[in-house]
Amino acid sequence: MARYTGPKARVNRRLGTLIYETAGAARALDRRDSPPGMHVRGRRPSNYGAALMEKQKIKHYYGLGERQLRRYFENVSRKVGNTGELLLLMCERRLDNVVRRVGFTKTRPQARQGITHGHFRVNGVKVTKPGYMLRPGDIVEVRNRENLKNLYRGVIANASPDALDWVTFDSENLTATILGLPGASDISLPVDANSVVEFLSR
Repeated sequence: MARYTGPKARVNRRLGTLIYETAGAARALDRRDSPPGMHVRGRRPSNYGAALMEKQKIKHYYGLGERQLRRYFENVSRKVGNTGELLLLMCERRLDNVVRRVGFTKTRPQARQGITHGHFRVNGVKVTKPGYMLRPGDIVEVRNRENLKNLYRGVIANASPDALDWVTFDSENLTATILGLPGASDISLPVDANSVVEFLSR
């Protein structure tokens, strides 16, 4: 994704959901859950507008670009099952998402930065692509450098990781092991995926 560098609090307020988890953006959403702007009218969005907002939630939350999201959609549309659910489950398997959810980092942008800087290895091989798709049996670990291990131990000590049934996390050795594939209950983003599917199918 072309990295989003704009105001994160505005995105949270516009989409009405905690998309960006930085402290300032979270506080802004708590203080004002209305869209940004001086005189905001409480108009109900059209079906197109509502679907577009749901699509924007997925793009900002998982750090996807338009082409990448459509590539994921084309991939899952050929599979059997609920296309919207399969799309979100594919996003959940991204390396940056797993790094964030097990507690290595506090936000997904931090996870993407650490991965692109080469801080993590998958099965002993350095991976620098945040969108790397993890599979059952994969082991994610911090590179064997003392400064990196100290950095992530400090983050983990103050983090609130998600409890995942499909990933085990060893905070002592700084490793996460993928046990299986995520299920519908493991999707962390509250979004109407079916409306996104309809939007992308046009």
